[in-house]
Amino acid sequence: MSDLLFRPITELAELVRSGEVSSRELVEESLARIDAVDGEINAFTFTDPEGALAAADKVSSGDERPFAGVPIAIKDLGVAVAGWPLSNCSDLYADFATDYDSFVARRLRDAGFVFVGRTASPEFGIVPVTESRRFGPTRNPWDTSRTPGGSSGGSGAAVASGMVPVAHASDGGGSIRIPASCCGLVGLKATRGRISRGPEFGDSFLATDGTLCRTVAEAALTLDLLAGYEPGDATWAPPPAAPFAEAVGRDPGKLRIGFTTTPPMGIDPDPESVRGAEEAAKLLESLGHEIVPIDYSWPADEIVATFVDLWAGMVSVGIAYAGVLGYEITQDKVEPLSWDLFQKGLQLPSTKYLGSLTRLQQISRELIGLWSDFDVLLTPGLGQRPVPIGTIDPHKEDDPFTALIPDSSDFTPYTAVWNVTGQPAISLPLLQGDDGLPTSIQLVGPPIGEELLLSLSSQIEAERPWADRRPELVGAA
Repeated sequence: MSDLLFRPITELAELVRSGEVSSRELVEESLARIDAVDGEINAFTFTDPEGALAAADKVSSGDERPFAGVPIAIKDLGVAVAGWPLSNCSDLYADFATDYDSFVARRLRDAGFVFVGRTASPEFGIVPVTESRRFGPTRNPWDTSRTPGGSSGGSGAAVASGMVPVAHASDGGGSIRIPASCCGLVGLKATRGRISRGPEFGDSFLATDGTLCRTVAEAALTLDLLAGYEPGDATWAPPPAAPFAEAVGRDPGKLRIGFTTTPPMGIDPDPESVRGAEEAAKLLESLGHEIVPIDYSWPADEIVATFVDLWAGMVSVGIAYAGVLGYEITQDKVEPLSWDLFQKGLQLPSTKYLGSLTRLQQISRELIGLWSDFDVLLTPGLGQRPVPIGTIDPHKEDDPFTALIPDSSDFTPYTAVWNVTGQPAISLPLLQGDDGLPTSIQLVGPPIGEELLLSLSSQIEAERPWADRRPELVGAA
């Protein structure tokens, strides 16, 4: 196998456009790498070789769609692809499929991407590791004894190991940024309302879609594809002044960058996580930015309690919808943590749910107010190193909730709060630890501040490039 799928998606598209490489060759390379590598990684829940090759054969040289012929994977959670299973990585939805594309899938297809398969998630995307009972654990290509994160862990592992050059992902509490941090990738969570979740949802208070990729430029280009109002959206973010791709390489100017390693929730962070953030602060200072240490008293207990009310409600709706489709909802068809959250959701009065939503919106106003003192916030990406497989266990019968609190919040304390505020945030794989695992940072922008994040992130990437790093599993660069 070649290193073809480690090249930038723009380069791959140009190779197809010029006729130097065919889309069939790219898709065959993707399928061959899946056959060779996925037995060890377990990133895919479903592949469609026949459909992918048929789609590839329809792409000819000269095709002007921006990513015509480039293979991509779609996460097995929430986003429908016509004719494909959508299991949400749960036995409850074992034989569910749709006859339509969600808007995100349609936009990716319209851009010319060729869909090769679905990638693994934890059941219903609940925890930040990808170890569903239905499909088993997905493993980190940098160290297969460890997690690639979650909930977009299959997508992160597939890109990091070169099975696809880019993959769809989604983020309701860090689920793009966490796998990016674990797998050495770039993961951008867009502003709330930037990307339509239709036709299934008018909007979402916590979740958004996106991609996992290797470079800031690819994050910007795929955001340009996915962003934008769709008829019937309940809320939407205003469009940028120019395409997001134009922010890449643009001088961000001198910025005031808030800096903290104190997590909003969870235990003291791992020293390597702190080292990554401190190294980033030094780099940013050398680039002319002002680093502003912040000492903020996070309302951690209240954030957790109110967030769980909304999280339980979201999980409950996802499970209850199976009943609408005619499936029998029984305890044995879902994992213990999913059932626990389902029961919490069923017992949650509407007044309590709406009260928690209102309180989180009040906390969000306070948090966003911090941006009056700085332009961007810098934090570590993770609270711990990518944890060993089995560390966070949503399958425990006795007390499954510990998989969410405290185990998940200790591992990933820095991400979920920005789903609550709706602000854009990005994970960047700045360093490589002595343990061979990536060490990431997180940058959080102001509301609708993706352009600023992309500009600053590309400045960091130019100084400390990471795209050529590869796990030994697929050969060192």
